[in-house]
Amino acid sequence: MGFEVQSFEEEVIEASHKKPVVVDFWAPWCGPCRVLGPVIEKLAVEQSDLWDLVKVNSDDHPEISTRFEIRGIPAVKLFVGGVVVDEFTGSLPEPAIRQWLEKALPSEAKSLLREAEHLLDAGEVVAAGELLDRVLAGEPTNPRAAGLRAGLLAFSDPARALLLAKTAMTGDPRVVQIGEAINRLSELLQKNDLDDSQEGSQEYAAAVKAFQEDRLDDAFPLLIEVLKKNRYLHDDAARKLGVSVFTVLGPGHPVTRAFRRTFDMWLY
Repeated sequence: MGFEVQSFEEEVIEASHKKPVVVDFWAPWCGPCRVLGPVIEKLAVEQSDLWDLVKVNSDDHPEISTRFEIRGIPAVKLFVGGVVVDEFTGSLPEPAIRQWLEKALPSEAKSLLREAEHLLDAGEVVAAGELLDRVLAGEPTNPRAAGLRAGLLAFSDPARALLLAKTAMTGDPRVVQIGEAINRLSELLQKNDLDDSQEGSQEYAAAVKAFQEDRLDDAFPLLIEVLKKNRYLHDDAARKLGVSVFTVLGPGHPVTRAFRRTFDMWLY
């Protein structure tokens, strides 16, 4: 076979510093290997610009199998930068392999997204937003990028945030949670039929107005004041609004860091 390994160090370890390498550990007597082999070889030809395939016959190269702790075959490992970054065992159908490759292979968008997440954790929201916009320019349906960007736009551009939230709802649980929180925020901030005669109503209305105007540092002291005066005002609206905002902003946002502890103190 044209993909069979000749020099593992050269063809896999060294080569993966320049281009991802998928290694298929197999053996001639292995039935599932014979099923998987043609499929992964077909994909290797089709996606040759993205990754290279190297096949290792476990019978011929037991030392390599031992080195990478192969306990069952077929075993497929993705090498990037000389190390295994993802893998699966067993014979998967072609759609599942395509899905695995799409998730596992490195890309500029994934790199930008990781950097954006690090910036968000550090509270660098402006820089993070710029990177997320770059990701979305190339991958407008990327749910994680959409959810994180929606969180940063929830107050400055709520219309775009709602659109991005729809995309986020197709992603992992964390960004689905952001999408749901943005939808709740939209409802809470547009609700204007509240009884304003109760204690704390004026502060709550002022907090909502501050959120609508993207004045988060002004909004939270008012919201905390509502919790002090009338914890369950408007069907617990202050708690619902505050929790939704913190979910949207994320734990690294400066506003979350500044107000979450005091907010929680007045909840419990």
